[in-house]
Amino acid sequence: MNAETSASDTLPPPAAPVFRATVHGMAFAGRTRHLRRVGAGEPLVLVPDPPGGRVDQVWVHLREGDPLGHLPDEIGRWLAPWMRRGGPATVRAVRVGDASVPTWKRLLVEVVCEEERPADA
Repeated sequence: MNAETSASDTLPPPAAPVFRATVHGMAFAGRTRHLRRVGAGEPLVLVPDPPGGRVDQVWVHLREGDPLGHLPDEIGRWLAPWMRRGGPATVRAVRVGDASVPTWKRLLVEVVCEEERPADA
């Protein structure tokens, strides 16, 4: 880390700056109904759980705010605390499956974590 890099700018192990993951939890609360509004390449929103929960989750929402589901627990464990410390991350849909695909495999997303923010940020 250089003098201008904070702890939030450095991804913790086992993090990767760019990765793909399936979105889990879409079978609950009728969230799959929102998939008809999602296409490949569609930007989505990541929302980390507040601190103090039983499990750290990072939720995937439509830009309009509707929740789709969450990233797998093994990702949420490191990504949620990093995002709460100010670590920037973006997400976009890569593949959207139909009803023949199990819900936990129906939405594939790509997450990009920026390790260093511009000096004026």
